Amino acid sequence: MTDTGTKAPRYFALIPAAGVGARMAAASPKQYLLLNGVPMLRHTVNAFLRSELIAHTFVVVSQDDGYIDGVLPAQGVTVLACGGATRMDSILNGLRALRERIADEDLVLVHDAARPGLTPALIRKLIEEVGSNPAGGLLALPVVDTVKSTRGGEVMTTPRDGLWLAQTPQMFPYALLVRALGAASDPAAITDDASAIEALGMSPQLVEGHPRNLKVTLPSDLGIAEMYLKQDLT
Repeated sequence: MTDTGTKAPRYFALIPAAGVGARMAAASPKQYLLLNGVPMLRHTVNAFLRSELIAHTFVVVSQDDGYIDGVLPAQGVTVLACGGATRMDSILNGLRALRERIADEDLVLVHDAARPGLTPALIRKLIEEVGSNPAGGLLALPVVDTVKSTRGGEVMTTPRDGLWLAQTPQMFPYALLVRALGAASDPAAITDDASAIEALGMSPQLVEGHPRNLKVTLPSDLGIAEMYLKQDLT
């Protein structure tokens, strides 16, 4: 590891893209579906390539990925063919593969491949508002609808005050994120990277995101994503 001394930390993007998106029921993994004629993953990567704050972008794919060739540009992004069985495995494998390229204090922005509506402005907002918070932070949306719960077998209204919907990127110091994911004893309990940080007793900062940064999960999400992508936002 190169000693960065007192240099300011750098920002790196890490995009896990080894999943198959089973709920999309498509012929290819959902990250390669076309949105306005462009593969979803390329839209996602482009947001980081357009941000002057990101030093480099890494994409984690499975070893047998047969779609990635030709999807990404030749410069500014590196493909890591070390995807694992779960999203957490893919992220941890990617982080470990970068051990000699990223300093402990550098910040890693982990972002879902299926969130193509990210913009450089949202990236900047996350970086600026989290600042030097040692617990890092993430984009999220405050809950605005009435929330119902069926836990216990009865329908109950749950107060929405203080409830947020997590988005990505989720940004943490490299060493902290490796430690948090590596210490997770129950991968099923780690629903996002922030939950691994929380398991260490730390409290990541929430930064208000934007609805355009939705995660494409179901076929009905494709049209919504295309609508947002037609808006040329920076």
